Amino acid sequence: MQPSIPDKTYYKIGEVAKLADLKSSVLRFWETEFSFLRPEKSSSGQRLYSKHDIALIQQIKQLLYQEKYTIEGVRKRFSPQRTRCPEPQSAGQEQQDFRSLLQSIRQELINLRATL
Repeated sequence: MQPSIPDKTYYKIGEVAKLADLKSSVLRFWETEFSFLRPEKSSSGQRLYSKHDIALIQQIKQLLYQEKYTIEGVRKRFSPQRTRCPEPQSAGQEQQDFRSLLQSIRQELINLRATL
């Protein structure tokens, strides 16, 4: 069970390591491996993690340790092409797209049957 996240703007690496039940060295390593994990740094160079960063760390940990992804697999999972959301469509437009797809598949099957 993970401890609850205190309500703060920024968290130091030691706090995040404790919250995520990881070593600080693992977090530093992940920063080198995952370009999307970039905590801010204070003027003295101290890493400052946001709640968003902590959520990413928890997702990475889940993927690596529970779901057995590789480092490369996690990179692909968070690639910009995968994280982009499709433009929202109205329900009517989705139905129309689905109907068109089914009609096109039906026509292909009819053509295939005719050639056999």
